[in-house]
Amino acid sequence: MAVAYVLAASAAFVNALTSVLQRIGVEDAPESTTMRWGLMAHALKRGIWLVGFALMLVVFALQASALSVGQLSVVQPVLTTELLFLLLILAVWFRYHLGLREWLGSATIVIGLGAFFLVADPRGGHTQPGDRQFLVASLLLATAIAACIVAALRGPRWWRAAAFGAATAVTAAFSAAITKSITNQIKVGWGQVLTHPQVYMLAVTGLGTIFLLQNALHAGPITASRTTLVTVNPLVSIVLGITLFDDRLRTGPLWISLEVAALVVLVAGVVVLARSPLVAGTHEAGDLDEMLGSARRRPRTADGADGAGAAPAVAATVDSDPVSS
Repeated sequence: MAVAYVLAASAAFVNALTSVLQRIGVEDAPESTTMRWGLMAHALKRGIWLVGFALMLVVFALQASALSVGQLSVVQPVLTTELLFLLLILAVWFRYHLGLREWLGSATIVIGLGAFFLVADPRGGHTQPGDRQFLVASLLLATAIAACIVAALRGPRWWRAAAFGAATAVTAAFSAAITKSITNQIKVGWGQVLTHPQVYMLAVTGLGTIFLLQNALHAGPITASRTTLVTVNPLVSIVLGITLFDDRLRTGPLWISLEVAALVVLVAGVVVLARSPLVAGTHEAGDLDEMLGSARRRPRTADGADGAGAAPAVAATVDSDPVSS
């Protein structure tokens, strides 16, 4: 089980780096490219986005390895630590400083995640679901994804980013469940893989996750999309782990209450941290600019701080890629 934790945490770190690189790659795309393949065409021309895409493959390999040795309801919650790593990357790369909100959010996430594993004591997770179970799950999750997409087509930028983030989270959670099923089949033999629909479903959900993620990153502040993504994903994954793979958590009124309380603490920590200007790449005083592309070019003062203070505004436009296209 310790190996699953390490692999999942490694996937979370690489995914945090991926989200920053791909956000820079699509944040200046025309508004008209939302939910159109033109957004992907724009992304594919950006060298920094392609680096992020390559890292997505690394994330998949790490996540698949974690799922092969651990339960879905364990691996996916660990991925919420992505926000902690995102905090670190933005602090080092974009030269922000850690404040009380960042420390409080980080501590709350760690406490909530640790408490959940302590009280839930996840076990099992080795049952292979049938094709009919996957069909029912597909219909239910497709309905939820469609509802999120419809919600994302209207409203302010933060709302659209959050709704696209939720759609991405559900799609990614289902992709993780399919990946878990495939790793179970591989243990029986590679010949089992191509005789089941899961491998073909993974191709669809994988492409869908990439497409929806770009829309989430393009639609608005990275804080909005990452908040819903890292909170909805583990919650959906826990449900899928219990219903599809027979993941077993402690039951009874007391244990269930404690598990729910731990998840509430976890989500609260994610929300606190996600609202940080350090995660959002925005100004503490309320500057609505959320662009990250030219953040490293902010001037520094003599004491080493950024010219605008602990959390300076980020330039409104992207002049060039950190990685040439």
